[in-house]
Amino acid sequence: MDKLDAIFSPQSVAVIGASTTPGKVGHDIFANILKGGYRGVLYPVNPSARSVLSVRAYPTITEVPDDVDLAMIILPPQICQKAVEASIQKGVKGLIIVSAGFREVGAEGLAIENRIISMCQEAGIRVIGPNCLGVINPLSAVQLNASFSARMPKPGNISFISQSGALCTAVLDFAADRDFGFSKFISIGNKADVDELDLLRYLHHDADTEVIMIYLEELRRGAEFIEEVREITSGDRPTPILAIKSGRTSAGAMAAASHTGALAGSEAVYDAVFSQSGIIRVASIDELFDFATAFAYKNLSNLGKLRKKIPDGNRVAIITNAGGPGIVATDMTVSSGLQLAQFHDETLEALSSHLPQTANIHNPVDVIGDATQERYENALSAVVMDEGVDGALVILTPQSMTNALGTAESIAKIARRTHKPILCCFMGIVDVSSGAKYLQEQGIPVFKFPENAAKAFGALYKYSRWLNRQTLADFTFSHNTERASEIIETCLQNGQTYLGELEGLELLSCYGFQVLPTRLSTSAEEAVSLADQMGYPVVMKIVSPQILHKSDARGVFIGLNASDQVSSAYAAIVQNAAAYNAQAEIRGVLVQKMATSGEEMILGMTRYPVFGPLVMFGSGGILVEVFQDVIFRIAPFQRSEAVRMIRGIKGSKLLEGFRGKPKGDIATLQKLLVAFSDLVCAHPEISEIDINPLIVHPEGQGATVADCRIILK
Repeated sequence: MDKLDAIFSPQSVAVIGASTTPGKVGHDIFANILKGGYRGVLYPVNPSARSVLSVRAYPTITEVPDDVDLAMIILPPQICQKAVEASIQKGVKGLIIVSAGFREVGAEGLAIENRIISMCQEAGIRVIGPNCLGVINPLSAVQLNASFSARMPKPGNISFISQSGALCTAVLDFAADRDFGFSKFISIGNKADVDELDLLRYLHHDADTEVIMIYLEELRRGAEFIEEVREITSGDRPTPILAIKSGRTSAGAMAAASHTGALAGSEAVYDAVFSQSGIIRVASIDELFDFATAFAYKNLSNLGKLRKKIPDGNRVAIITNAGGPGIVATDMTVSSGLQLAQFHDETLEALSSHLPQTANIHNPVDVIGDATQERYENALSAVVMDEGVDGALVILTPQSMTNALGTAESIAKIARRTHKPILCCFMGIVDVSSGAKYLQEQGIPVFKFPENAAKAFGALYKYSRWLNRQTLADFTFSHNTERASEIIETCLQNGQTYLGELEGLELLSCYGFQVLPTRLSTSAEEAVSLADQMGYPVVMKIVSPQILHKSDARGVFIGLNASDQVSSAYAAIVQNAAAYNAQAEIRGVLVQKMATSGEEMILGMTRYPVFGPLVMFGSGGILVEVFQDVIFRIAPFQRSEAVRMIRGIKGSKLLEGFRGKPKGDIATLQKLLVAFSDLVCAHPEISEIDINPLIVHPEGQGATVADCRIILK
């Protein structure tokens, strides 16, 4: 038995701080439990009241004559601590602390919160809160509204977790308007003990929960969260998780010396966490409900064995009785990562036999405004039987001859005999209400607008790709970790927190990166001598701890083909650097063999508290700042994730051989991404790193580091 069962399915509840005064939280929570029809035994605890709402009150929880599973505490922090001590003495199995005034108000409140949690952990008691709305379990066997929300939602198979109590009340109101049911509803507040990961684990094993919705403000666990949630969303009994994250538009980027640090705002971190753990991110509360409706959709055709209807692919058939909504659905389908299915000849023949000549039998199928339920049924039956169709969107607009209920019944009949998802859009409110209600009762997703249905189908397909993702064999490397540590340690001992390019290139070579011959010159004559030895063409770069972005100081010259060009370049670079920063210490000019041609990529890392190394990969060179075509992942990761990173940027087309260009060495790039993950995990002293550009040569020719920037801490 899970310890959280005492919180979500208690046999008895004591409300410590139950009040006789309507409007006070202690009164309203007690009233909500009482009026919600709670199936267990309820005890109000109040030293100054004989009864609360005609239920006998007890001065302390220790004086309650029977066992108590769950204690809810609505008391100020100092008194709350004493109530927790009494609850432990009583032997309660779970606690919900609704009261505020803890870590959110400062050090004193945090100290009390920590003492309370320490006592509870020692006693083996789990705690929700403090500073939370409470929990709700509307299922008929429990019917517990242990919250200060007056609204008890209808029972369902979707659970909701929220860090925001205020959002909870809004969501409950929204759910009532949409006739939306819940299995569990939890406000976690300060999450001093029970946090999102604890609840995700619990709900994953909860037989009454099919889909989990979560509102996040911040996470306090990094790699552990990703690893465990990945199992929840894709294990033996995968549970879809839909997340809405606050502050999506805030850049949150840190002041940083690297491109990676500048681009890696808090949103990049959470996008990486969600991508690597299989969580579907949503943009709004409306979208959260739309997607949850689609994910809760079950296959009723499997002879009693229920499973979620997840499409095998992204090929969608659209059936509509109006051209305009069909066009909207088509546009949104394409932008949601889907494609219009191409019907086989047999399907076209079947459609042609059932539909009038004025109908359009090609996708999207227009059954014309006077369509009867039989016409819808015949068209839908034909397209879902097509092997080239992975699912269908059915759009109905109310016409004078439309039978919304009959059409809904026909759709449900077909939905029961296919494993393919069928999502519906019944446009309107009054005229289509009977049909929409029938579909909802049958568990078939129905939306008010075609774009909502298309987005929801796109989310189903995204989850399908997650469930069916390939796992590649991992690479085996022999990194020279010892030499890399020596390089870093030497720099730190010398007080050097910025690795010069010479040290940086050697460090990268320890992890299998191909680097160019590079030497430091301190005079024009020495630069010419080095260039002659390397062979032309060469690149020259300023070396100064104060000038990290060399191009900004006009401190980089490329494509130098002769000794006179090298000599002139040396003088110009030193002059430009002095003009850019008169106080800069100029240590000399690097002379580097120029790399052969290829596609310029960027590979970088910045370190985040909690989450650790955040790796960035994308289109490189100067284009990284212009287009920001980059993707982020939390390290460590292996080959499978590296492949998804490469495919996840728009610039991947250039690596695949675009318009006659040679295909890039993607195999080497995969290895370098994983080796880079190994590097940043093995050396926590590296706080930021950019490899820009990393030049990916044609297939079989590898990739070369043309420039790097490494910051130590």
